[in-house]
Amino acid sequence: MKNRIVNVVILVSAVILLSVLAFYVKIGATADSVAVLRTTGMTCSSCSSKITKALETLKGVAVIEVDVEGGWVVVGYDTKTVKPDALAAEVNNSGFGSNVHMVLTPEQFKQITGREIGKNASTSGGCGGCGSKGGCGTKKQS
Repeated sequence: MKNRIVNVVILVSAVILLSVLAFYVKIGATADSVAVLRTTGMTCSSCSSKITKALETLKGVAVIEVDVEGGWVVVGYDTKTVKPDALAAEVNNSGFGSNVHMVLTPEQFKQITGREIGKNASTSGGCGGCGSKGGCGTKKQS
């Protein structure tokens, strides 16, 4: 009888612990669509980080690629959770001009680029505003 009570207490404790931890685990979003955003105002890796952090706050975003030099932000996302216009709006809210250029399936993205989203993406570093490699946050004045 004593062993049975101990086993029940251990089992109940484990279930409660797993339930509490489940609330803290972010369920990984899967990308069933890819939004290509034409984005202006990016000058350096600091801009890339700012955009990435802003998009990561949106539920349903799975993968983010930022091409500072080309002016593109590519986002893999779950269409049941977030819409492409919301992605562009979030980039706009972080201080950059952005609009949806095209929406693709992951398969179409792979056909066009020859790679899966989030794999072997080229990254560009350095600041176009001040020339620093660390990203100063300043924008080049014309």
